[in-house]
Amino acid sequence: MRDEILVNFGPTETRAALVENGVVQEIYIERAQKRGIVGNIYAGKVVRVLPGMQAAFVDIGLERAGFIHAGDISEAGDEGLEPKGNEASDIRSLLREGQKVLVQVTKDPISTKGARLTTHISVSARYLVYMPNSTHVGVSTRIEEIQERERLKQAVSDMTKDYQEEYGGGFIVRTAAEGASLEELQVDIPFVYKLWHNLADKIKKAKAPALIYEDLPLYMRTVRDLMQPSLEKVRIDSRESLQKMESFAQYYAPEIGGRIEHYPGPRPIFDLYGVEDELKKALDKRVPLKSGGYLIIEQTEAMSTIDVNTGAFVGHRTLEETIFKTNLEAASAIARQLRLRNLGGIIILDFIDMLDEEHQRQVLRTLERHLERDRAKTNVMGVSQLGLVEMTRKRTSESLGQLLCNPCPVCDGRGLLKSPETVCYEIFREILREARAYDETKLLVLASQVVIDRLLDEESDNVAELELFIGRSIQFQVEAIYNQEQYDIVLV
Repeated sequence: MRDEILVNFGPTETRAALVENGVVQEIYIERAQKRGIVGNIYAGKVVRVLPGMQAAFVDIGLERAGFIHAGDISEAGDEGLEPKGNEASDIRSLLREGQKVLVQVTKDPISTKGARLTTHISVSARYLVYMPNSTHVGVSTRIEEIQERERLKQAVSDMTKDYQEEYGGGFIVRTAAEGASLEELQVDIPFVYKLWHNLADKIKKAKAPALIYEDLPLYMRTVRDLMQPSLEKVRIDSRESLQKMESFAQYYAPEIGGRIEHYPGPRPIFDLYGVEDELKKALDKRVPLKSGGYLIIEQTEAMSTIDVNTGAFVGHRTLEETIFKTNLEAASAIARQLRLRNLGGIIILDFIDMLDEEHQRQVLRTLERHLERDRAKTNVMGVSQLGLVEMTRKRTSESLGQLLCNPCPVCDGRGLLKSPETVCYEIFREILREARAYDETKLLVLASQVVIDRLLDEESDNVAELELFIGRSIQFQVEAIYNQEQYDIVLV
């Protein structure tokens, strides 16, 4: 596996792309005016407690209050530590209105929803996540080999013994630590201890609502989160940001310093590597497959759906073989599209129906194998009785479409417009209502060009009959600024 990270830096927007074997797999965008807040720590103020939902709203200084569920709140014990495995208590025994509470953001504000919060505070390093209010040492479930899990757990436990008396706290070993040496793990420990020690003083003095800790900017998070042994190069098109990234890497991950380089080329870095084209394609509903089939991807408030179609692919042998090959290709394409578009939540996959159960198993295995490189947690539930594959993907931030686009002001996000014929018949019904209510002798219809053209052409006989029926004259006027669904009827 040959991986590269490309970073395009601008004064208003920073973008990063993860390229695996020449194919763009993930795209990250951070805007100066709208930075993501996942990982940020706030001193918040409880503004409303909702017993019926076992949740509360917390003011953290943003436009919308954050949301915290009782299950994301832990009552500290006598020593100020969170008891392991405790069940959620009644929200009224945990929080009260006006109370100051230290919270961390686990999910960015999305659409009309505020940020999702937790009191399980943690700060991240390259290989370790430090939890100041815990004593537990855990290992990422993505590291599956039992011997490696035990090695990492024992190593972290041993290395933190000397710090426990002064700092305490627990750790989670991140997926990136798989195969890491003891020396590499050792670098993270004083880093997170020192970071939390500095934050502890700030927490005591903070007056809610206040920002306590802000996560690293995007170009530095790429060093912390995306660095893998398979990574060959990090290319960045800003000399100033390159120097900051190199300084950060020198302290944080010195072995990767030589892989960071400046891209000075005349062509924009995202154009050179085809990332701009991939960005445009990632906003389309339709995703073509090499075989001639295609995917249709729909994102809604409740879930995302992906439909697989054979399209122009007719195969060479049997129908079942054609369907099987299309579904296999679709499975790998779906895994890539989920990462590329950052789709999260509930996802329904409608593969083409397969009669052979072994074919079903192979398609599912292909999907799961390609999802293994996804940094977001995924859970594939298998094939339902309706022949659909249900899965979830952890959502922590807006999808690419939500970040880059607004709902269409013409159709209000429906993706459909009323036909000119439908609008004409609505106008006829409105004219009848107006004629019954008022005595004016003329009515003026204001509408878009396409609607007026239909009224004067295909619907002209119906207009004449309507004029006779109401005993009034009907005039028409084109309004260039009206969309296809807009119209007004004016009494003259």
